[in-house]
Amino acid sequence: MKLQNDLPVIDHQTEFCVVGGGLSGLCAAVAAARHGARVVLIQERPMLGGNASSEIRMWVCGAQGANMRETGLIEELMLENYYRNPDKNYHIWDGILYDLAVREKNITLLLNCSVNACETADGRIVSVTGWQMTTQQFHRVYARVFADCSGDSILAPLTSAEYRHGRESESEFGEELGRGITAGDTGTMGMSCILEAREEDRESVFIPPAWAARLTAEDLRHRVPDLSSPLENYWYLELGGDGDSIADTEKTRHELLRLAYGLWDYIKNDPEQREKNRNWRLDWVGILPGKRESRRYVGDYVLTQNDVRSEGRFDDIVAYGGWPMDDHDPRGFRNGGRPNVNYPAPSPYGIPFRSLYSKNVPNLLFAGRNISVTHWALSSCRVMGTCAVVGQAAGTAAAIAVRENCLPRDVYEKHVGELKQMLMEDDCYLPFNRRAVPELTRKARITGVGNAENLRNGIDRPVGDEDNGCFIEPGGSAEYLFDKPEPVARVRIVWDSELDRRSMPGINGVRFVHNMLCNRPLHMQDFHVPHAMTRAYRIEGILPDGSCETIFRADNNYQRLNEIAVSGVWRGVRLVPESTWGAEASHVFAFEVS
Repeated sequence: MKLQNDLPVIDHQTEFCVVGGGLSGLCAAVAAARHGARVVLIQERPMLGGNASSEIRMWVCGAQGANMRETGLIEELMLENYYRNPDKNYHIWDGILYDLAVREKNITLLLNCSVNACETADGRIVSVTGWQMTTQQFHRVYARVFADCSGDSILAPLTSAEYRHGRESESEFGEELGRGITAGDTGTMGMSCILEAREEDRESVFIPPAWAARLTAEDLRHRVPDLSSPLENYWYLELGGDGDSIADTEKTRHELLRLAYGLWDYIKNDPEQREKNRNWRLDWVGILPGKRESRRYVGDYVLTQNDVRSEGRFDDIVAYGGWPMDDHDPRGFRNGGRPNVNYPAPSPYGIPFRSLYSKNVPNLLFAGRNISVTHWALSSCRVMGTCAVVGQAAGTAAAIAVRENCLPRDVYEKHVGELKQMLMEDDCYLPFNRRAVPELTRKARITGVGNAENLRNGIDRPVGDEDNGCFIEPGGSAEYLFDKPEPVARVRIVWDSELDRRSMPGINGVRFVHNMLCNRPLHMQDFHVPHAMTRAYRIEGILPDGSCETIFRADNNYQRLNEIAVSGVWRGVRLVPESTWGAEASHVFAFEVS
């Protein structure tokens, strides 16, 4: 089929269409695909990752506090990055994100494709159409369920979907942080262009473009960069929240570039900065702004500041947050005071499934910074670790909707318990919930290790003072014995991946726990697979006479969640760790058979 202008239209028939390939959209697509749905993932950029990609280079932040790191697909990506990318090279990281998508046989990936049209019928989305600039073709995707993970919520203006924009006043939801905000405030958190810098063993000079901003120490109050810190990433180069965070993007981008080059000019050429920064070189400047806030959809539930502060103990928790309510002044860099204010938030707090689907477009899900929250709740849950687990929840829900031929609201009403169990089975932590353990595992007798019951308690990480795991020395074992020989088809193991990243290298006395770097000091150590991770292990089937047969062996494991398909009828099953990536003993949170 061709349009009137003779440009071709490629039609795709699928079950689940994801618009937007940032971490939330990528995780949504992969989760649905792994659960059997046919997926088309549309991304307007040439690479996946959104704010985490090499185009923008914001590192992944998430819940704070001991053992609160997000798991599931986002931890799978992080561990792959430690294994394959010890230098924290952004282009290798791009490839890791790309690899996660293209390895899934159920995903059709459309890059460089920007959605600009939508067909609806009876209030539902029938298809979306995007222009692919590299092929000069339109792609039209028909699906049963759609997810908008585009950040700016492109499907909102193309449909009748309800959405919000700006900051709520205290009177609307009783949020004290909205005190003094008048109804209809359109202020948002701004966008930033990031820098990347490198220390060398020789001096370098910097000559700014003529249009760069001329900055002084007075301009940079609360914003003078510390190049010696691994936590420096220039996020405070921020503008655009006091204008239109979508329509003004190109104008704001130019102003951000003026600031970025002006900041580096100050670092290299200001008399008080020049000497200490003489060996630092500007390695990269982001020309694509990273956004914090624009349109937010309205779902069956709007998560508020009060829900965050009361820990969000919803019956339909499918994800969690734990970043502080990190609110940025809409004026950004033009605000003479501090660039942001961190209001405390508990870690964790629950995010309900009802905030992930549209109130009035029945087959529309969403994930990322555009979910159904107020501005004040968004100031916490907008960070990418949280967005990723929200994306995995949305994609898993879509797979249920496809399987049951139902809508997202039906998933909430009829299948939310199953959704939660599927997420926990896929190693997504849901606070205040416990994963169901297979019957064969529950009925078996477990021996061979202290605290053995932790291996089947349905909690796959330390929580508070409870470790919920077992330490097993190399060559030691944990084993299940059955009352009679039983068929075994699957073994599920969750290893310790160091949610606190305690073995990672430090820089100038600060341990660096993020996925990537913006500052690269001289002689920086390589990163590595967390030392606590179990590297080699075997699974043995126990025969009726007590002898054993190896039914699976791993020699180079670096992933936290291991799900192994096996076959046979056994009197028992034994797990034998053989080595780690550096720790003295293996630490395992779950070992289950079914």
